Amino acid sequence: MTAPDTTTRAAIEEHWRASERGDTEAEHAIYAEDAILDYPQSGERFRGRAAITAQRGGHPANRHFTIHRITGGGDLWVSECVITYDGVPTHSVSVMEFADGHVTHETQYFADPFGAPAWRAALAEPMPGRTIARE
Repeated sequence: MTAPDTTTRAAIEEHWRASERGDTEAEHAIYAEDAILDYPQSGERFRGRAAITAQRGGHPANRHFTIHRITGGGDLWVSECVITYDGVPTHSVSVMEFADGHVTHETQYFADPFGAPAWRAALAEPMPGRTIARE
């Protein structure tokens, strides 16, 4: 991993730690002033760090963040996580595009967990550290 990649990874890790502890200022320090955040499922776009901070800071749910994996390099990074809203888990993938050390565009996808059908049981093994949820 190159030095810039190490710095970027550390910034992303701090973003998620700040998200977990509810430190809104530190959570959003990673974003450029004119960053864009897209939520494809709802069709919403938030333009600018101030708008991104306001919509997350005003979230009414009790939120927790479990990061499963951060991968990437250069200007493109992906975080796979589970965000728990008021005790209900939602799987999320965050795609962050960087320029000059800050996120300029993030696209965040959300998916509810689902049970695995019985017909696949003989074909699947549990992901590391996980158990298979059944229908």
